[in-house]
Amino acid sequence: MVPKIAMIGGGSWATAIVKMLSDNVAEKEIFWWMRNEVAIEHIKKFKHNPHYLSSVEIKLPEAHISSNINGIIKAADFIILNVPAAFLKESLLTITPDDLKGKKIVSAIKGIVPEDNLIIGEFLHEKYGVPYRDILVISGPCHAEEVALEKLSYLTLACTDIDSASVFASLLSNRYIKTNVSDDIFGTEYAAVLKNIYAVASGICHGIGYGDNFQAVLISNAIREIKRFVDAVHPINRDIMESAYLGDLLVTAYSQFSRNRTFGNMVGKGYTVKSAQLEMNMIAEGYYAAKCIHVKNGAYGVDMPICKAVHQILYENRSPQTEMKWLAEQLN
Repeated sequence: MVPKIAMIGGGSWATAIVKMLSDNVAEKEIFWWMRNEVAIEHIKKFKHNPHYLSSVEIKLPEAHISSNINGIIKAADFIILNVPAAFLKESLLTITPDDLKGKKIVSAIKGIVPEDNLIIGEFLHEKYGVPYRDILVISGPCHAEEVALEKLSYLTLACTDIDSASVFASLLSNRYIKTNVSDDIFGTEYAAVLKNIYAVASGICHGIGYGDNFQAVLISNAIREIKRFVDAVHPINRDIMESAYLGDLLVTAYSQFSRNRTFGNMVGKGYTVKSAQLEMNMIAEGYYAAKCIHVKNGAYGVDMPICKAVHQILYENRSPQTEMKWLAEQLN
């Protein structure tokens, strides 16, 4: 049976994954939902996304691109969720648990659902009754902009059912995408949320004027924070040095393509949070994650000074200079 895959979301990461799937040689049908009708008509006519990664050629049949989310989901075996976490509930407003029954749900969202304080897998399980064996997580150090350029990149597919992870990995891999599998859906998801907070911290420090030496100390402490937190939340045997954890942290903290680092850099240079968000015109998941992890960690009490400092700056109106000076005394 030819697998049918639905992409839910119209941004740069969604466009990049559609490209990966299209460039994979396995037979499949790809469907794409996005909200923006004008963008849909543009893609149908000109074969590229007008707003994101516009150099990428879109090879899908016109009938497979639609703003009818119910129809797109009904047609699919695999559903890739790829909208900002803050807008996930709104996007799925017309979807019921029955609509998702028997389907594999793939989270490509590196964020946390704000009001519910749940990672995507937990949200799908609790609100839609999706069994964990049917939930997959895409993670790894992979910027959409480099996918567009066909730069060699690595992805990890996590699922408690390794066979399902392997099947979906085989549909994504191609000459410039290498894949591996994991059973750690909780650790990879939380690490993907946390690394956005640390990228914001990295940007703030750069904006203030801290150099590469301090950045190295910041990120070496950040990976230890990630380990402490994911071990507290979901204690299993995992290697935190794998690319799904450390690799994703490094590229998000250092890359020119990192919107979270860019957002933090603007805040460090004196922008208000609101003005930085308006000027970027893109979602920095680390902003929402900072508050969610702050609340979530209330139940665990993990020592997380970097997350604490970012939360103080973004939500308590603390001076970036003052807060980072305090943080510098906590790191080693």
